Amino acid sequence: MARHTATWKTSRNALSYYCGSDSVIDAFPLAFVTTFFADGGLPSLNLANTCNPTDNVTFPGTELPNCAILASDIQTCQAKGKIVTISLGGASRAVGFSSDAHAQAFADTIWNLFLGGSSSTRPFGNAVLNGYRSPPHIGPQLNFHHRFFSVDLDIEGGSSTEYAAFVSQIRSHAASSSKMYYVTAAPQCEYPDSSLGTVINAAWNFGAWDNWAKTVSPNKNVKIFLGVPASSSAAGSGYVDGSTLATIVQQTRAQYSSFGGVMMWDASQAYANNRYDISAKNALTGGSSQPPSTSGISSTKTSTTLPTTPTTLGLGLGLGLGLG
Repeated sequence: MARHTATWKTSRNALSYYCGSDSVIDAFPLAFVTTFFADGGLPSLNLANTCNPTDNVTFPGTELPNCAILASDIQTCQAKGKIVTISLGGASRAVGFSSDAHAQAFADTIWNLFLGGSSSTRPFGNAVLNGYRSPPHIGPQLNFHHRFFSVDLDIEGGSSTEYAAFVSQIRSHAASSSKMYYVTAAPQCEYPDSSLGTVINAAWNFGAWDNWAKTVSPNKNVKIFLGVPASSSAAGSGYVDGSTLATIVQQTRAQYSSFGGVMMWDASQAYANNRYDISAKNALTGGSSQPPSTSGISSTKTSTTLPTTPTTLGLGLGLGLGLG
């Protein structure tokens, strides 16, 4: 089943606002862990105006802010069947590792700070980002029973190596749990990806990504998400209107079995842009809030109907890498 993901970072509204009764978003990566190894050997977390090392109290001897104010929001969203995960990296920081051992140690830290481990310096207090269990009343479009997201990799700078060791170490922690965990990634569009090439080894064209998912990826259940700006101000270029997005989603879903859904940057801009998130969700579930436009995309009569450049479509890519 296709999913709808929207990143949550800077916003005038609390996270729980986007999990209200009219919410159509399935997953919320919290962005970002901007520095992997800061003071005290711990990472630094910057959620913009919501929680950051400058405006919020940090744990002694570290640059890690105490964001326990978000614990109840996270738990509220999880109780409503939403996935809440942590996103690492972002565009403004150079991050990475010096060795496999360095990456494995950081995976241990992430597990203990945000996921199923334990630490006296957990930024979100007693909230655990390793998943949720859908309540019985949640319908099939949010049917995530016994499925869990843990870490999102948005690596846009710094070292491109050792991420495989990081993921493997997260997997080793997940193996001891009865829950299913996922690592997601937001690769760039060039081939190979300059920061995640050793992990993903793929290119933009969705057909090429679909081929990678089926013939290269060791995980044959991997899913590919379309990444879109949620408004014209959410990115420097590449935004498409809801009608065009619906057409792209419908054609991609029909042609490629690896299609997993849509991810957006970010939730607040989607809501402000005439609920752009609803346009995406309607396309994913077969509904339509407006007549589809064929602008920027050709007929589905052949196997190569989608444009191959991200500038034309205004789309990025995301990977759901199942670990459990």
